Amino acid sequence: MSERVAFIGLGVMGFPMAGHLARAGHQVTVYNRTLARAEAWVARYGGRRAGSPAEASAGAAFVFTCVGDDDDVRAVTLRPGGALEGMGRGAILVDHTTASAVVAREVDAAAAGRGCGFLDAPVSGGQAGAENGQLTVMAGGAEEDFARVEPVIAAYAKRVARLGPAGSGQLTKMVNQICIAGLVEGLAEGLHFARAAGLDPLAVVEVIAKGAAQSWQMENRSGTMLRDEYDHGFAVEWMRKDLAIALAEARRNGARLPATALVDQLYGEVIAMGGRRWDTSSLLRRLEWSSGKVRA
Repeated sequence: MSERVAFIGLGVMGFPMAGHLARAGHQVTVYNRTLARAEAWVARYGGRRAGSPAEASAGAAFVFTCVGDDDDVRAVTLRPGGALEGMGRGAILVDHTTASAVVAREVDAAAAGRGCGFLDAPVSGGQAGAENGQLTVMAGGAEEDFARVEPVIAAYAKRVARLGPAGSGQLTKMVNQICIAGLVEGLAEGLHFARAAGLDPLAVVEVIAKGAAQSWQMENRSGTMLRDEYDHGFAVEWMRKDLAIALAEARRNGARLPATALVDQLYGEVIAMGGRRWDTSSLLRRLEWSSGKVRA
């Protein structure tokens, strides 16, 4: 069924996600802070460009946001001219930003006050997953709101799950990033060790990838790591933002994250090397630079 929807935030994730909604037959109105980006989207997919989040949201059954951080979420949803200002009763706001559970609960309360639904629904799968419509979406919010919006989200997702009330999606994404951080550092150390030991690291990976060490990171990043290629994928600065959110939440809930805190510090060293926009797998470059094998 065709729905009237709005999509706010057309970055490397939002641009293709909104495109999948248009291709699925939905009537899409977009808003982006940079006007040229919104115009490029309309030129490619059709639909309509709005001058503010409130204008984009007016009359929409579902409003999707995908922006940078907590402050950006508040700016496009809660502040004057934000999405909630334009939404009618019964509409549902879905935030795909990776942000804090705190801001998710703020927006949920504000949406409820206007008679609207809300889901915090961060995603995993990166730019490639967004472009291919193969994202994993982890959501928090009311069951009835999730049931209504799930068929629409399916336009760009291979897996959509509700984990609990508002904030649960963001908490689950924190678990996701905690797990990835440890995996990437472990893979970097393993490849670094293989080289130092005189092994052929590609041959090593081919063998161990068939056993218990197998991971998405090993399958999709070991080759580029060994070729010292990092101008792709999920940027280090974005990962540090996500880890900061997880570490802050851990301070609130009492969880102990020693490995996550260490990897966050190691990413700080990567940034000091000039790697702010390198892929997160650049932890191998940090190891080999520190051992004198490559230059920063």
